Amino acid sequence: MRPLTEEETRVMFEKIAKYIGENLQLLVDRPDGTYCFRLHNDRVYYVSEKILKLAANISGDKLVSLGTCFGKFTKTHKFRLHITALDYLAPYAKYKVWIKPGAEQSFLYGNHVLKSGLGRITENTSQYQGVVVYSMADIPLPYKGGTTPYYIRDEEMDIQRFQWLAHHPQAQPAQLGP
Repeated sequence: MRPLTEEETRVMFEKIAKYIGENLQLLVDRPDGTYCFRLHNDRVYYVSEKILKLAANISGDKLVSLGTCFGKFTKTHKFRLHITALDYLAPYAKYKVWIKPGAEQSFLYGNHVLKSGLGRITENTSQYQGVVVYSMADIPLPYKGGTTPYYIRDEEMDIQRFQWLAHHPQAQPAQLGP
């Protein structure tokens, strides 16, 4: 387990900043202690410094994980958020979307959300903005593909069945068939 390099830190913080913006500092300097990000087997872990000091006695090859996995770096050095980061990103999210109960199940199975399935949305959410999706009971909703990025499409179209909330194009489930 090692600290992230400058390039890894930049790539990861750019991805997280799409969802929480300036609140990124609140993840590191928390009232219950200082937290940091560490890399182990291409996965980034969010861990308190107290636990990190205790884990220093464990050798790297015996250590499976430590703290909460925030995401991983791909072979092309892109950062992908994991579903386990949702609990930490949701309270600080700049842009949020609430989905009606009738559209929740469809969304959880990987389908787009139609305009009729939206409950509410934060003000000033721009087109193609990264958002965190909530149920109407203020519970952050995951996506079955295991990632949290969602993007808002243009709201100016006045069509009832317009696909409003689209999953990240790279997180789409594979198409079956020829």
